[in-house]
Amino acid sequence: MECMVVIPTYNERDNIARLVPQIVGFDFHVLIVDDNSPDGTGDIAEQLACRHRRIHVIHRPGKEGLGTAYVRGFQYALEQGADLICQMDADFSHDPGDLPRLLEAMKENDVAIGSRYVAGGRAENWGLLRKLMSRGANLYTRAILGLPLHDCTSGFRCFRRQALSSLNLDGMSSSGYSFQIEVNYRCWRKDYRLVEVPITFRGRRVGRSKLSSAIFLEAVLLVWRLRWEGLSRSTLH
Repeated sequence: MECMVVIPTYNERDNIARLVPQIVGFDFHVLIVDDNSPDGTGDIAEQLACRHRRIHVIHRPGKEGLGTAYVRGFQYALEQGADLICQMDADFSHDPGDLPRLLEAMKENDVAIGSRYVAGGRAENWGLLRKLMSRGANLYTRAILGLPLHDCTSGFRCFRRQALSSLNLDGMSSSGYSFQIEVNYRCWRKDYRLVEVPITFRGRRVGRSKLSSAIFLEAVLLVWRLRWEGLSRSTLH
C-alpha cells in the first residue's frame, strides 16, 4: 500500500458519497472514521466500502473529537502498512484534486501541508470574522512557538509513515482543531522536513461548520502548553 487518506466524519452523508469516489479514482486508499453520525453517514460509508476494496471504515460509538478521530485513523493506516498518510476534511473544503500535488511534494519532504497563506493559496466563501480568526490564530501560533509555517492550522496534510510512527499519537493532548497545530509542532521539533503547498480552501458546500468557541479556546491554551513543554526540555538539556 502506498497512500491512505484519512477522513473523519460527523453528519456528512451529503458530501461523503461524492468525495470518496473522487479520491479512489487516484488509486489511493480511503479511511472514513465516523463518529456514529445521526444522519447515517456511517451507513453510506459501509455501502461505499462494499463496492471498493480501497475504502475502509471505522465506526466510533459517539462524537469524541477531531483530534482523536485522526489519531485512530493514523494508527489504522500505519497498521495497514501505508507509506504515506494524508488527512482532509469531508466537506469539500479541501479539493481532492490537490492530493497528487501534496504527494509530489513528499518526494523531498516528510510532511506536506496544504496552505492557504503562501503565494498561490487562498480561502474562499469565508466571512470577514472567520478570516480574521484564522489569520490571527496562525500569527499567534507562529509568534509563540516559532513554528516556521504560514498555515499552522491547516487540516489538509500528508505525512511519511516514519514521521507519524515516531510521534506518541496516544499522548496527543488535543481533541479538537488544535490537533493540527500540535502535530505540526511535534514533527518540526523532531527535525522533519515540512513544506507548504498552496491550495484554495473553500467554505463547506453542505452542512454546518463544527468550529466553536470551546475549540478556539483549546487552541489558544495548547500553544502555551507546547511552548512551556519546549522551554522545559531546553532547560533539561
